Amino acid sequence: MADLELMGAEAQTRIAAAPDLAALEALRVHFLGKQGTISGLLKTLGAMTAEQRQVDGPRIHALREAVTGALAERKAAMEQAALEAQLASETIDLSLPAPEAQRGAVHPVSQVMDELAEIFADLGFSVATGPEIEDDWHNFTALNMPESHPARAMHDTFYFPNQLAVAGDDGSPRRMLLRTHTSPVQVRTMMSQGAPLRIIAPGRVYRSDSDATHTPMFHQVEGLVIDRDIHLGHLKWTLETFLKAFFERDDIVLRLRPSYFPFTEPSIEVDVGFALEGTRRVLGGDGDAPGHGWMELLGSGMVNRNVISACGLDPEEWQGFAFGVGVDRLAMLKYGMDDLRAFFDGDLRWLRHYGFSAFDVPTLSGGVGTPASAGARA
Repeated sequence: MADLELMGAEAQTRIAAAPDLAALEALRVHFLGKQGTISGLLKTLGAMTAEQRQVDGPRIHALREAVTGALAERKAAMEQAALEAQLASETIDLSLPAPEAQRGAVHPVSQVMDELAEIFADLGFSVATGPEIEDDWHNFTALNMPESHPARAMHDTFYFPNQLAVAGDDGSPRRMLLRTHTSPVQVRTMMSQGAPLRIIAPGRVYRSDSDATHTPMFHQVEGLVIDRDIHLGHLKWTLETFLKAFFERDDIVLRLRPSYFPFTEPSIEVDVGFALEGTRRVLGGDGDAPGHGWMELLGSGMVNRNVISACGLDPEEWQGFAFGVGVDRLAMLKYGMDDLRAFFDGDLRWLRHYGFSAFDVPTLSGGVGTPASAGARA
């Protein structure tokens, strides 16, 4: 077995003297390859007697392990040396122009959604969500809209076939539809969480309408406050605070007009003052002043007693207000967009112009509407 010791010493010497990785690989094949010298010794174990195998077997395996370890150690040292040499030879010229900005942008609708969530979170609101495929009870009946209400007509609502109807709590069939507003989220939240509560419900809604200011699918955010002793003053203050923060102006002036919505009583349309700058309407200022006007922005009102009762709450104890506004329309007004249909065209040139950096996270302290491109406010 002196030959094994000599073979081991020779292998260690040759491995240590290997000049590069190619030479090291050649040594690995010479010693441990299928036709290698140490592999040949392993093949002789089968022809040995049991006594010889007990003596020589461990020594041959120890030789293979020692050579394998020496090869791995030498290879790691060579690779580390090569890396250090590469790092020493490579330099970065900090005077060169910065690399091209990252590609991709946050869609304005997503950005506005984040801005709204940030503003209302500061006012104590949480975000609630619900299914986009709804049944007619949550979408209409619970919101004080009976079967005869015109909003249920086929020209306004996308219905699913009657055979897809589901059974309600009383066993009666409920037709399935694409929700026409996010108000069903208010119903589901009142029924599941009770009162008091303060939520916003942003999301996609669907109505059969399409022109420059309407699309079959659009985005809406609704707000709901349910508590004791709630009145219209709370609603007006909330809307003023929200709009001033969103449009980042302190001169936002609101005008409240009586209206009708089946789920609120009294119901209020909210107009906001604007001034004309060329052909663009810029929100802010008194709408009755010369060169100014009023723009209808959103609907709101005190939650109807029937809605509160349908959600399992006592209207004698709990009151509340609700409001709803189109997210796409808010984006159009704030960032100077003139056609709602462009939001859904998938035109990369449009998104590069109006899009936002992925790192532009809205905060009230840092601003909620800083665009990624200067053109976003053009």
